[in-house]
Amino acid sequence: MPTPSAQHLSSVVIVGAGLAGAQTAAALRKHGFEGRLTVLGAEGLPPYDRPPLSKELLKRTEPVWLADDLGIDLSALTDDLRLADPATRLEVDRERAVVRTASGADVVADAVVLACGSTPIRPAGWDAAMTLHTAADAERLRAAIVPGMRLVVVGAGWIGAEVAGVAAGAGARVTVVEAGPVPLERQLGRKVGNLVAPWYDDAGVTLITGVAVDQVLPGQDGGGRVTLADGRVLEADLVLAAVGARPASGWLAGSLPLDARGGLRVNRAGRFMGLRSPTDPAGRLHLDGLRRVWAVGDIATRDHSVFGPVPGGHWSAALHDPDATVRALLGLDERAAEPEHVRARLGLAPVPTHAPYVFSQQLGHDLALFGAPSPFDQVVLRGDPAPGGQAPGGWAALYLENALDRHHRQTPDGHRIATVRAVLLVDSPRDVGQVRKLMNRDAPLQVDLTRAQNPAIKLKDTVV
Repeated sequence: MPTPSAQHLSSVVIVGAGLAGAQTAAALRKHGFEGRLTVLGAEGLPPYDRPPLSKELLKRTEPVWLADDLGIDLSALTDDLRLADPATRLEVDRERAVVRTASGADVVADAVVLACGSTPIRPAGWDAAMTLHTAADAERLRAAIVPGMRLVVVGAGWIGAEVAGVAAGAGARVTVVEAGPVPLERQLGRKVGNLVAPWYDDAGVTLITGVAVDQVLPGQDGGGRVTLADGRVLEADLVLAAVGARPASGWLAGSLPLDARGGLRVNRAGRFMGLRSPTDPAGRLHLDGLRRVWAVGDIATRDHSVFGPVPGGHWSAALHDPDATVRALLGLDERAAEPEHVRARLGLAPVPTHAPYVFSQQLGHDLALFGAPSPFDQVVLRGDPAPGGQAPGGWAALYLENALDRHHRQTPDGHRIATVRAVLLVDSPRDVGQVRKLMNRDAPLQVDLTRAQNPAIKLKDTVV
């Protein structure tokens, strides 16, 4: 059988019924795929948007359905929709892809798109802690948050901070335990973490940092008991584990080489690259087999023209990447993975580039992060983050690439020209559109650093 192409692709199976899977199904039909389309889900629910589960926990009593929000109705797009029959095994060869499901059925297709999302991390022995990832989790948490209840959140990352702020605003007594020295250190670095730490006290949340959780056990009267490494014990009516998530890829073990986080390395177009991982002994596929495996969303560590390999988990990737992937899968764009300078020489239109994007509403503040911060970046501030600071429209942190900028260039005025790897906007909704355009380019953002640190000057006017 020939390898999949626009002429020979007659069936596709999408594993995952979340945002990435739904966008993939919609793109397939939009771009003319008329073959058999199967979608496998795990929750038994139609696709919905996950960010509101924490950000709008108490404001929404049901999920934001993608059929209403984006107009994506999987029942109308698919030939075989199985929302409660998750994948359990994948076999790929030169002839076909076969997905085994929990019901024992085998779904055979010419190509498979892995859009299986993520799963929250719950350390071993923490059975008394709940996580927040599904609509059912949100419903349970919403019912438990009442004035005076004791909530202990383990982890001061995005989800932990969002839930803590919502719960405290509803009158709950909230304690957040973070093993690191400051909140959001892994995501935003220590300098910015120090700046957001006072938000917890302002919101009436007790923040404990620099100490790990030793145990999470059932409480004497229900709820849970959290034992810290320094011997302190926190009693709670509910314990929320918010210590991160990983790709929901355990079912692929032995089939494809997963990296240490459980991700799958794909090229710019989303096609599996067949790279062997030192953490996974799974073998290589024949080239004809590689062309049958594609990945989008949380599981995909996707090559980016500016940021290099970007791990999944970004909402923007699940929203935008499926379209380019589908065009490549259908053979409508046979050079989708090529660098833009190569595409330009071939007379091909640019593939839209989207920087990694995270948005958060936490503890009375709005955050928008564009790009991929690194622990090695230099962080400079734009505006005054101190309470009562005079920066109009909030403040921002610029993450500057140091590894490649050892020999600093200067403007004619003698100002340093800096390469910006990421921009964090805090309480600056008016700047989101401008920064999005600046970061969604196929070339690194370079600015006059002196001017860029002046909030009175638009960031776009500092670009060199």
